Amino acid sequence: QVQLVESGGGLVQAGGSLRLSCAASGRTLSSYTMGWFRLAPGKEREFVAAISRSGGFTYYADSVKGRFTISRDNAKNTVYLQMNSLKSEDTAVYYCAARIDPYGSRSGAAYDYWGQGTQVTVSS
Repeated sequence: QVQLVESGGGLVQAGGSLRLSCAASGRTLSSYTMGWFRLAPGKEREFVAAISRSGGFTYYADSVKGRFTISRDNAKNTVYLQMNSLKSEDTAVYYCAARIDPYGSRSGAAYDYWGQGTQVTVSS
């Protein structure tokens, strides 16, 4: 079992950047496919990005493609989400999630472990 803790959220102006981190403990991160999801008030949970165990494959939602970058450092047991050119519609609680299956998925139901989330607020 793995425990996930997100950090790096905060308040930023539109056009700005933030980098979220997801630190894992309890088991080595390299055993998991990792994803980022977000939940905005009044909306359903939305897939943001995913990365394979080795980091060789990445997947993005169309809404963030070209602006967000997911990466991982297995030696540090950490996954990152670099968010650039932020928009007000990016405002949400961001969650990282771990999946035992080696294939990436855009479905939250496919992930086995979740962090507690970190708030990102983009002011226009």
